[in-house]
Amino acid sequence: MVATNLKAETISLQEKRDAIEVEMSGIISRLTQPGGPGISDPLTDSQGFPRSDIDIPSVRADRRRLAELRNDYKDITDKIHENLQVLHSARLAHNVSLPTKDPANGEGSNNQEIPHTNTIASLSSRGGISEDSCIPMDLEPVVRVPFAMVDEIADASPAAEDGLQLGDQIVKFGNVEIGEELLPRLASEAQLNQGRAVPLVILRQGALVNLSVTPRPWHGRGLLGCHFRIL
Repeated sequence: MVATNLKAETISLQEKRDAIEVEMSGIISRLTQPGGPGISDPLTDSQGFPRSDIDIPSVRADRRRLAELRNDYKDITDKIHENLQVLHSARLAHNVSLPTKDPANGEGSNNQEIPHTNTIASLSSRGGISEDSCIPMDLEPVVRVPFAMVDEIADASPAAEDGLQLGDQIVKFGNVEIGEELLPRLASEAQLNQGRAVPLVILRQGALVNLSVTPRPWHGRGLLGCHFRIL
């Protein structure tokens, strides 16, 4: 019963996270449209006066809401990961040897392991869990958790030409996955692979997408021409 409730809670959390991703993508698109204020650019002109070409109250509201959504997204992702770990532990605890009948003498024997047939289906492309599975449950070997979001992309940059889009969430960049010291590791991965295609796994509008990007010099800054914000 506890595992059933935890499974239902995890599915609900994943649906909430999907909705947050959609809302964040919409806000980022508004803020980074041509002539827009960007995610964090100043709202004043070169002389220190409020910019007259943008709706400053709306921009501030969007930025405030985006910060709230990012915090909610991180909290939900942490909770999903925690739930999956608990479910995984429950599955391991259940998958043990049980006594079976020895057909020769009818006595119990511990030499045969009862197959574990109750499984969770592999996580779907949206990161969801099959609802018709029995419990205890198996999990996908690697939980796909995004660790960064693309919140700025320059026109005609390597990132733009290779297919990255605003709002894409990075699950894996070359050998870099969720963990510590992410920004230095991302920068190092790009430098080490300059001129070579780097495999990339992203979460885009709830679906996992495989891409490759090639870090390379261009007329703008950096080797990719985009900005990753750590989630």
